[in-house]
Amino acid sequence: MDRYFRAAGKKISHTEIVRLCVIASLTISCIFITSISLSLRVETIYSQLFYFPILYATYFFPRRGLYLSGFCAVVYEILAYIYLFPNSGALLLTTGQAILFICIAGVVAYFIEKVNTSEARYRSIFDTSLLGIVLFDQNSFVIRMANSYLSELLGYTPDELHTMTFPQLLFSKDEQRRFFEFLGSSEDVTNFETMLVSRAGKNIWVNLSWSRITGNMVSCSVINIDERKRAEQDARENYLQYKQVTENAPTSIVVIKNNTIVYVNPSFLAFSGYDQEELIGQELFSFIHHEDRDEFPFFSETADSRIPLPGMTELRLLAKNGEPRLAAFFFTWIVQKGSPAVLINLMDITERERLKQTIEKDNERRRGIISTVAHELRTPLQPIMGYLNLLTEDPQTYGVTDETKAILNRCAKSVDRERQIINQMLELSILDSGKIPLKYSIFSVNSLLKTILDAGGYVTKAEITLDIPSDLTIEADENKISIVIESMLSNAINYSKFPRKIRIMYSTTPADPMHRLSIQDNGIGITNSQLDEIFEPFQLPDSGNMSRKYDRIGLSLSIAKKYVQMHGGFISVDSIVNLGSTFTIHLPKQRPVEEPAYDA
Repeated sequence: MDRYFRAAGKKISHTEIVRLCVIASLTISCIFITSISLSLRVETIYSQLFYFPILYATYFFPRRGLYLSGFCAVVYEILAYIYLFPNSGALLLTTGQAILFICIAGVVAYFIEKVNTSEARYRSIFDTSLLGIVLFDQNSFVIRMANSYLSELLGYTPDELHTMTFPQLLFSKDEQRRFFEFLGSSEDVTNFETMLVSRAGKNIWVNLSWSRITGNMVSCSVINIDERKRAEQDARENYLQYKQVTENAPTSIVVIKNNTIVYVNPSFLAFSGYDQEELIGQELFSFIHHEDRDEFPFFSETADSRIPLPGMTELRLLAKNGEPRLAAFFFTWIVQKGSPAVLINLMDITERERLKQTIEKDNERRRGIISTVAHELRTPLQPIMGYLNLLTEDPQTYGVTDETKAILNRCAKSVDRERQIINQMLELSILDSGKIPLKYSIFSVNSLLKTILDAGGYVTKAEITLDIPSDLTIEADENKISIVIESMLSNAINYSKFPRKIRIMYSTTPADPMHRLSIQDNGIGITNSQLDEIFEPFQLPDSGNMSRKYDRIGLSLSIAKKYVQMHGGFISVDSIVNLGSTFTIHLPKQRPVEEPAYDA
């Protein structure tokens, strides 16, 4: 490396100092020799001596060489006047030679400037290029030059690269062999993709192009394509994963573009019964059942992925054997080969629909049996209840003793319970048929609660706290909401532990669309696994003994749930085992425009 010295605020390298010393020595030597030659009249030597310092200086310092040529011309002219005066011919010749010094220096300086400018331009391109450039010897493959981009790419310093051969940078012996084959096959090679090894041992994908610039010198450009190649590799892996997912997906997958099928997976082939060749290029619309085609969306040739797609749509698709197969269609925008396409997932719900219809028929049959059985059971209970009342109300006329009367009262109580069970079964059957209308009215919640508490004698069975606004009114079917609240209250009291404490509270906000009436107890609680079962008919928590212990059969909550659903509401339950439960009735503040659907 050159050492630098400062002179007049400028840095001067050690090499430049040596060159300046050589120029000064040559100039002084030329002046001395020329003086001796002129004094001795040796005319064949001295005129050419000054070209040595002039050409040397002009080559390394073009502008300074011009100054030096002028200086040498003046000195040469002075020496000629000193030794040749008054020989006018000789003086004229020396003047021409002095002028020739300056002309030759000017010509040399011009071409040297041009060469230096060109070299500087190419050096700038070489050093600031956005791709790597390396020059190596064709015979020894030793790297002669490498730009900074390549040094930074591979992590080597320029000095380290100059001690290496280019094949050493290739990541494997096979790649080196392939490189030698291409290098020997032709003079110019483009788009040779390989991997180079960085100093840290990382493999980097590059694109090489080379050509011979001299007999033994090869110029090679290095383009970093590592990100592109790794992105392509990731894309290939993603494609393989996508292909594995789609090919092995249990649901049917269809991709359509411009309404024609461009891809189907094996599940769809099994679902439809068609071969792939029979589907690709066909319109999916033509396979839809003619009665369902109005519901199938149409995608124009100028389809835009910003257009919202329909949600889940149930359509019948005609299989190859002509059988209509019911499927749930799910539509999603995707990009396929650079343009929008629609991916359709189809879930076969044919068997589900058949099972649903079978269950509906079974439920209808069950409701009919329950209704018939309940009517048949209620008919003989009427005279039994009448005779029991007759005997217990006038025991003396019929000779009924006190002991017999007590037995008859227990029988009457059991018959009455049987009658209530039958009535609940009939009511549930009618609810399942959807034949009960709602009679909306605006009523006071406090007045309704007071009536329920007084009629049922609940205030004597538990400590009941009301946390209800005094002016609260609700628009609903008062009779059915009364049944719901009484059912909740009865359950709360029956399942509470002594001392029974019941709290009835109301909560909502102006922005809340629902009334929320909660009944809280300190009872036995309900496990999480039982929460979804307690609203089913004939279901009770710990049903093995609760029906006997609490005199329940598990119909009241099912009826209450259906009444609330008829209003467009629902019932939620929060419960902790052995601490208690909170049943909350959620009712819409606004009366529904249409009668809401509910679970049968």
